[in-house]
Formats: sequence, C-alpha cells, structure tokens
Amino acid sequence: MPATSQKLNGSVRVRPGLTRLAASAPEPIADGVWVVRGGFPSKTMNVYFVRDGDGVLLFDAGIEAMTKAVAVHGARLGGITRVVLGHGHPDHRGVAPGLGLPTFCHPAERADAEGDGGRSYFRLDQLDPWGRALLGPLLEVWDGGPVAIAGTVEEDDEIAGFRVVHLPGHAPGLIGLWRERDRLALVSDAFYTLDPQTGLHGAPRVPHRAFNQDTEQARASIRKLAALEPATAWAGHADPLTGDVRAQLERAAEST
Repeated sequence: MPATSQKLNGSVRVRPGLTRLAASAPEPIADGVWVVRGGFPSKTMNVYFVRDGDGVLLFDAGIEAMTKAVAVHGARLGGITRVVLGHGHPDHRGVAPGLGLPTFCHPAERADAEGDGGRSYFRLDQLDPWGRALLGPLLEVWDGGPVAIAGTVEEDDEIAGFRVVHLPGHAPGLIGLWRERDRLALVSDAFYTLDPQTGLHGAPRVPHRAFNQDTEQARASIRKLAALEPATAWAGHADPLTGDVRAQLERAAEST
C-alpha cells in the first residue's frame, strides 16, 4: 500500500480552544506513535498517528467531531499521508470522509465502511433501556458517513513498520497493527476496557454483543491477540493494557 504525498497543512484554520475541546493534543505512546483522544466530555475515542515517512498515517478514525482537530494535529506532525481504518463502525470512521485522504481497510470491511457502518448486524435490543436511548442517537452523531475506500490491506501486510493482523468478530474486517520490535499492538475494538452503556472503566472484555457481527469469533480474535504476547495493547477506546497483557486477554476471552 503506497504512501501518498497528499497532506493537510496550515490552510486548516481552527480556533485553539475548539481544537482542545474536540480532542486532546497528540500524546506520544511509543517510538513514532501518538494517540489523540476525543469525545465529549471524557475523551474515550482513540485515534493513532504513526510515523509514515515525513508525515504520519492515521489508524482508526474516531468520531466526526474530531475531524478538524485531527487535521490540525496531523499537519503539525508533518501531514497525514493516508487513513487506515481499524474497522468501519460509526465511531471509528468518523473523521475519514472529512479529511478527504486515501483511506484503506480490510477487504471484509469495505462494504460496511462504504455503506451503513455495520448497522445491519447491530442488535440494539440487547442493550438495556438506558443504553438504547443513549447509544442509538449517539451513533448518528458520531458518524461521518460512508467512506470512499482507495484500497485494501490484509493479514501480514506491512504498514509503516507494523504488520496487519486480522481480528474479526466485532466487525468482519477488524484489523490491528502489530510491531514486533517493541511488542506494541494497536487493535481498534478487538477488546473493550470501557462499558459502552455506563462509561465505566474496567478489565478487558469481549466487545458488547449488541455491536458484534460474531461474538464467538471476537472471543477467538482476543485469543489470537493474546498469543502475540504484547507488551502494550491499545484499543479504540480508553487506556492501554500493560503488565501481563497475555493473561489479561486470555481471562477476557474465557470469562466475559
């Protein structure tokens, strides 16, 4: 997947206060990798910048409200070269349409990224009444809409020093990025550490079945991720897993 020289630059004008409200400043989390956290008020939506030549690629595309902030932060890091979707759900493709940059995903995710964002298999009736009342409307607010996909990436493809790992279940084409040298995993919604209905943080768990295409496959993907023995695993929301990551993920696959 070639990088493109297309970049966003100083022509993007956003008042600093609005940028800070929409998303945090880039936080370095590893060599050549930054996380930007968005969403109001708790900023639990993660997007990742990964050094890509003189610029950065964007992995996971957050929510639409983060678009201008992501553009500004990307420009300050040398310009966004391309967008790689961890998957195509509304809260993970949000900024991609507004950036207007070449966007890539797994072949099994293309239809959802270019279409309804996976809503065809969402089962909101499996949420409690509060969750249905809250998350149904929020999905519409978060979504930037369908994304034109420029190309696809598959298992074992190399992207900016990372290897693509296919982790289906939550979404058919969910992917993570794996870097062997520091055992860093960026894995979108392969696991949750945040309850989507309450916002409470906790131990890693299988993503909520209301949003999964196949919950048992999602469980198998957590085991696949655990077998890599990451030193650090960053998901699409909230904080990373550190310490004995393998044991935490195995426990999640078995008991949640």
